Amino acid sequence: MRNATLKQFRAVAAIVETGSVTGAARKLNVTPPAVTMQVQQLEQHLGLPLLDRAGERFQPSAAGREVLAAIARIEQALADCGAALDSMKGLRSGRVSVGLVSTAKYFVPAALGSFTRAHPGIDVVLTVGNREEIIAGLRADAIDVAIMGRPPLDIEVDKTLIGDHPHVLIAPADHPLLGRRIPASALAGSTFMSREPGSGTRGLMERFFQQSGIDPRIGMEIDSNETIKQAVMAGLGLAFISAHTIAAEVADGRLAVLDVEGLPEVRQWFVVKRTAKRLTPPAAALTEFLSRRGADFLPDTLHLPGVAQAPAPARERDGEPG
Repeated sequence: MRNATLKQFRAVAAIVETGSVTGAARKLNVTPPAVTMQVQQLEQHLGLPLLDRAGERFQPSAAGREVLAAIARIEQALADCGAALDSMKGLRSGRVSVGLVSTAKYFVPAALGSFTRAHPGIDVVLTVGNREEIIAGLRADAIDVAIMGRPPLDIEVDKTLIGDHPHVLIAPADHPLLGRRIPASALAGSTFMSREPGSGTRGLMERFFQQSGIDPRIGMEIDSNETIKQAVMAGLGLAFISAHTIAAEVADGRLAVLDVEGLPEVRQWFVVKRTAKRLTPPAAALTEFLSRRGADFLPDTLHLPGVAQAPAPARERDGEPG
């Protein structure tokens, strides 16, 4: 790999992105034969084919996927270097790539808006996904920092606290169990709308029910908090969900929160970065801002049943939303 060039790497990436040599040539502003030559030289150097043809398009081979992952890290390192050099003049320019678990989109955009108004020269790029997707972005250095709950255990990371994150059980506004505190056992036999496997909310829900001795009946697996709320409003079942996602619907009387013993499950929000990753000054400034001001943008949950009381004992005070 030592003699491979950036042009060769970029030629492979452009072919995969566009699906063709001609498209790659247009993207790179070179001729198609020049693109072909760069790829052939890299394949000869590595001794492995990097591209396979699938119909009219090229796709990466197994070796090609490894090369693409390396290209992504190289491009990110170059972007980080450029941002660091730009920011040596102060926080007048630069770029920060932020990954959000999907539940964080209910407060992070407002916080980022405040940050960018204070630093208008800094570009903030957002990626939204579930817990597994955001951890993959951290691992690959595709994002600078992540906003999430339980940080990954298989990556060495630094975490900075933003604030508390309660989770509750929601029901239709006319549910018969509303208006009184109930044991978790009263939920046995109920149908639940659930986030997809791999999401932090799903994992937290499963731990709560397991420790409550309940085997929940999952009616639907849905990868969207908004769709889950609509399903609950339609009377299709109950849902375990972040209290930060339901403020508007509860205030309007379209959803209600069940007052269940052991809830809310109170976790935390964190800004997370890989320990080995050196943050550029803009990324470091954003982390500091979220640590200092992030809690100001969290939705108000004090009016919800049980949430205004002392938090329920957290089984693991860094549980993951998402």
